[in-house]
Amino acid sequence: MKKPKVVIVLPAYNAEKTLLKTYKDIPQEYKKNIILVDDSSADKTVKIAKKLGLKVFVHKKNLGYGGNQKTCYKQALKLKPDIIIMVHPDYQYDPKLIPALVAMIQSGNYDVVLGSRILGGGALKGGMPLYKYISNRFLTFFENLCTGVKLSEYHTGLRAYKAGVLKTINFQKNSNDFVFDNQILLQIIAKNYRIGEISCPTKYFKEASSANFWRSLIYGFGCVYWSIIYFLGRIKIYYHPLIFKKK
Repeated sequence: MKKPKVVIVLPAYNAEKTLLKTYKDIPQEYKKNIILVDDSSADKTVKIAKKLGLKVFVHKKNLGYGGNQKTCYKQALKLKPDIIIMVHPDYQYDPKLIPALVAMIQSGNYDVVLGSRILGGGALKGGMPLYKYISNRFLTFFENLCTGVKLSEYHTGLRAYKAGVLKTINFQKNSNDFVFDNQILLQIIAKNYRIGEISCPTKYFKEASSANFWRSLIYGFGCVYWSIIYFLGRIKIYYHPLIFKKK
């Protein structure tokens, strides 16, 4: 079987303390095509990334987490890959799982694969704050009700996509904020792409980036809003153009 061309994207913001750890744990065979997009960091993230030989793109002003991903995928698609994998460079997610993500897509059974912190049951032991765990479970339950699918979580920062999926999703119209993650999954579900999940250990520690309580609250309300928008389209009441094609 022909090896797929895999591009790794790292959406970075003030990741100088964790970038090297993340890079070292990326399996050697996948280090050829790594893109780091720096969202106007105030630290040495860019300097470290260039020293590591990564393909670096820098935002002159901070565009937000969603805006960072937009640049990541836009630049990755220019390399004409078969698979694009997003890994947060804050070392919360294990890059050593990349071969497993690739294998699941290469099997032909999945178009998108998510690294789930919930599947293994160790999220709290890994340091996930209790309020984040509870909100994650509630939001995922609500989102599954609205979409009719059964994912263990919608909020992971470890994701693998067939390149063809991102070519058909209008992700450039999505939010520049954290709710981007939720919107792109709803777009994928609306197009009936096959989503798989793999258990991913959780690692929360001081240097790992994380949205604070208020940003998490805003994100949560955004997830509820967009889930309801999806549900309205599912029951054929209102088709929001960001998620659905006109009927």
